[in-house]
Amino acid sequence: MQLIDWQCAACAVEFEPAAEPPEFCPICVDERQYVPDGMQRWTHRAELLETGHQVQINELEPGLTSFTSPDIGIGQSALLVQTRNGNLLFEVPGLLDQRTFEAIGERGGVQGIVASHPHMYGVQTAYSSAFENAPIYIAAPDQNWVQRASPNVKIWSEPFEPIPGIRLEQIGGHFPGSTVALWAAGAAGQGVLLAGDGVFPVADGNVTFLRSYPNRIPLSGPVVLRIATQLAALEFERLYNNFASVVPARAGEIVAFSAARYAAWASGSNDSMT
Repeated sequence: MQLIDWQCAACAVEFEPAAEPPEFCPICVDERQYVPDGMQRWTHRAELLETGHQVQINELEPGLTSFTSPDIGIGQSALLVQTRNGNLLFEVPGLLDQRTFEAIGERGGVQGIVASHPHMYGVQTAYSSAFENAPIYIAAPDQNWVQRASPNVKIWSEPFEPIPGIRLEQIGGHFPGSTVALWAAGAAGQGVLLAGDGVFPVADGNVTFLRSYPNRIPLSGPVVLRIATQLAALEFERLYNNFASVVPARAGEIVAFSAARYAAWASGSNDSMT
């Protein structure tokens, strides 16, 4: 019996090898995501390669490279942070192809893997296995969302540095364990925040915060202010989300302003304007 490394076609998250796929993807039936057309579909690496899918590689700034699979699953951008102490892969694509493997290898490999939240797990065990069993750091509140077990999974709760110079913190909101990574040396030493879906750049140059982005489910004002207060203790000039969208400058100030704007509208303070 042939075992296949199944992936949900909608989110690209990997599942346990099996002859037949699961009945449904728990991540996509959750209210924060959705099942396209109400029909659960599955795929796997061989099928993705046979149909010509590739990972796109883009240098964002010195020491930061994005690996994007725009037509696989959600289409997120993984961000490889390169440091003299090792490299962190923040977010994980839904495909590991030879070109991506070689490109990461040329940049020093991967010494740690982190997804900001379950939608970004991708094929994290494949990346771990390909790069000398790099540890996969999973936020404790979200550990039950992991769909494929691995001895390389490490559960964490308190802020820490998986690579010296890169600090992980759980800010909650979108998911209870939603994680950001502060890269102190980024932006020419002014600090870069890799924010996942926890803080999301929007059209006017500011940011927003949601429980569900595709379904437009909000968070409360107090939760958003709590997130902003936690992030105010971190120093960062620039912010990237999980699609490599960027707040290029004054990102810390913009997060604080955006949180206050959000909370004011959520509280009803501006109802006279509606």
